[in-house]
Amino acid sequence: MYLKGDFHIHTNASDGKYTPEKVLELAKTAGINILAITDHDTTSSVKKAIAVGNELGIKVLPGIELSTLKNGESIHILGYFRDISYENKDFQNFLTEMQNYRVWRAKKIVENLDTYFNIKLDYASILKEASNVIARPHIARAILAKGYNYTYEYIFNNILNKESPAYIPNKKVSVEEGIKLLKAANAVVVLAHPVLIKKTPIEDFLKLDFDGIEAIYPMNSESDTERFLSLAKIYNKLVTAGSDFHTDDSSDTKHGRIGEIYLDENNIDILLSK
Repeated sequence: MYLKGDFHIHTNASDGKYTPEKVLELAKTAGINILAITDHDTTSSVKKAIAVGNELGIKVLPGIELSTLKNGESIHILGYFRDISYENKDFQNFLTEMQNYRVWRAKKIVENLDTYFNIKLDYASILKEASNVIARPHIARAILAKGYNYTYEYIFNNILNKESPAYIPNKKVSVEEGIKLLKAANAVVVLAHPVLIKKTPIEDFLKLDFDGIEAIYPMNSESDTERFLSLAKIYNKLVTAGSDFHTDDSSDTKHGRIGEIYLDENNIDILLSK
């Protein structure tokens, strides 16, 4: 069987819209037969996704997208776990701290939206809808649901963007700390969506202990992809591809759809053998 993989997918355990069951159904329909669940700062949906994948004939890798900071910019790290070491107490305690910070952060963002944009939201309702890890997409959806006359894209580009007075950065975990934490949990560690990194040369990250780079990503131009593939060769890094799937709603222009972006079998074999 030819393998077709998507290694960057979110569920409603973080800021994705759908349950693991629905995500796996969409993957099946899209012809994806191997994928990774990479929710933000949590592994809570991994076991369910693996079980559903087994029923549908889809191999599911346990994964995560860890939030770190460098030069005042959010840098995301994808971790693909080789075994169940991610269940260890120390790592899960760290993730709980990350989730608690996200709750505080979201509350401050909601307060700032009122202060700076006169956007009034019910924070308790947003927290309830998030269910586990709360992130900016939950807040964006709440703004739309409240009837404010903005598009999802406008909200992210002008109201919840990093330059906005309402914005609060992620918890201060350095890239080096993030790599070390994931390696301690026996993960293959990959730099997520390098095309979104603006303040630091990508080469600086590839000099660190990353195993790979997400060279194939829906926001890339053709030249971006060529550049990242070239850098992977220069720095001897494996290559991954991911849709960064959150929803199949067309209003989400920041992420891809399952099946649009995928990794070829040769690079999948390299990833699985790492």
